[in-house]
Amino acid sequence: MLVLTRKLGESIVIGNNVRVTVLEMQGKQIRLGIEAPPEVSVHRGEVYERIEAENRLAAETANTDLKGLAQVWKLKGGPIK
Repeated sequence: MLVLTRKLGESIVIGNNVRVTVLEMQGKQIRLGIEAPPEVSVHRGEVYERIEAENRLAAETANTDLKGLAQVWKLKGGPIK
């Protein structure tokens, strides 16, 4: 992990097209401004983790559904006529 120290108004650049700027500091909290192109998703860490968990769950469910469908397909002898 790269650890950087930034002051109010200073920024870091990630890749060629993402800029993170320190906008405000209040006690133990800071406000960050993030400039990124529309095709780059930007999420809070906890939101990103929730999205990942939901995607994994959906993929597992889809796989289970497909296995069940394959079993029905075999039992019925192919496509429905």
